[in-house]
Amino acid sequence: MTTSSGRPVGDNQNSITAGPRGPVLMEDYLLFEKMAQFNRERIPERVVHAKGAGAHGAFTVTGDITKYTSAKLFSEIGKTTNVLTRFSTVAGEKGSADTARDPRGFSVKFYTEEGNWDMTGNNTPIFFVRDPLKFSDFIHSQKRVPATNLRSPTVMWDFWSLSPESLHQVTTLFSDRGTPDGFRHMHGFSSHTFSLINGAGERFYCKWHFLTMQGIKNLTAEKADELAGSDPDYATRDLHDAIERGDYPKWRVCLQIMPEAEAETYPIHPFDLTKVWPHKDYPLVEVGVMELNRNPKNYFNEVEQAAFSPVNIVPGMGYSPDKMLQARLISYPDAHRYRLGANFETLPVNRPQCPVHTYNRDGFMRADENGGDTPNYEPNSLGGPVQDPRYREMPYKVSGDVNRYDHREGNDDYKQAGDLFRLMSAADKQALIGNLAGHMKGIPERIARLQIEHFTKADPEYGRGVAEALGLRETVASV
Repeated sequence: MTTSSGRPVGDNQNSITAGPRGPVLMEDYLLFEKMAQFNRERIPERVVHAKGAGAHGAFTVTGDITKYTSAKLFSEIGKTTNVLTRFSTVAGEKGSADTARDPRGFSVKFYTEEGNWDMTGNNTPIFFVRDPLKFSDFIHSQKRVPATNLRSPTVMWDFWSLSPESLHQVTTLFSDRGTPDGFRHMHGFSSHTFSLINGAGERFYCKWHFLTMQGIKNLTAEKADELAGSDPDYATRDLHDAIERGDYPKWRVCLQIMPEAEAETYPIHPFDLTKVWPHKDYPLVEVGVMELNRNPKNYFNEVEQAAFSPVNIVPGMGYSPDKMLQARLISYPDAHRYRLGANFETLPVNRPQCPVHTYNRDGFMRADENGGDTPNYEPNSLGGPVQDPRYREMPYKVSGDVNRYDHREGNDDYKQAGDLFRLMSAADKQALIGNLAGHMKGIPERIARLQIEHFTKADPEYGRGVAEALGLRETVASV
């Protein structure tokens, strides 16, 4: 295996990081080549999250978190901030069904007085992979294969069976949570770990939770398949019609908060995207309520051209050493520049609702004043905008040798998946096993047996149930 320039690849499994926990280094040429190539594979729809629906609304502060963050949008109870949301499926094209078994994108753009904050998440608190070097490989396994231009369960399970870190998300996906009943009846999560920084310069790591106030509702596999044929735009229609009739959907916005020092000793890797933080250790803290109360007037202008990126945070917030997050900070803006052009943030839907002072100039589709006759370089003595040291990023410590660390070494990829299975009711377990067996039916036996080993390591009942549903009873005794 080589790079596009012919350079031999020594490790295609692990990103280059400073120590086992990150962050990712910019010198990881292979990671950036894979991301840049991946972002340019489709024209003009999004590579992932192509099918989506959006709405406008407002976020209102209901809980005081000023001891954790100096961000002005949280400065007082009752304060409101305009928002734009976009919900989406992940793997399908723009014409695919809203009810497909797939994670759902859950992105929110907050138009704050200090710039845009984008919460780019999913309807699940975890993901399939923890190292960004494997992201494009994972998505390729979910897309159409080169030979037939068809989606292939064999390819999907081949990747998952060779990637045990995916088991937690796979367990969620093949439960009925994998087919939510529209966008109004699902939670949203940042999934990634971010930072909050208070006025005293203290850092707190956090995870965002958007909890539907309409109640969780899911579709059975049979109902989802029925709707895919009779109403493939079911979730889009449901969101639009609810807002039109004044039944405005709401989400309770909460946080899990971890003091910075505890991240070093917490037994669960706090920056691992395949893991959750148990609520008994880090209970939810209520922040506010998000309400959607206005449909777009023009879908293309307000939803198709909307560009969300985890790069967009505001003072009082920060990132974390989460490897997947670090890669997304580069990949998302890169994808938007390719899909929408270098000036995508000057489009009305993406433009901040606060003053913008930048030296960015020119480029395709520049439609504003382009900076007029002001200087396009810095420093200058002509009165151009200048830096403000108050907004420098807060430093954090990293340690370890620069290397491609094996992201599976020392990681337990089974306990949380097993815990999730054990929390399910008997009916939910049966639905999960039935959904898995239905999807795995017909894949090569060697792949099925390997995947059943993962189920069994999570919980013997889990592995036994899938094995029996596939007619592979003897598999259980061999693992």
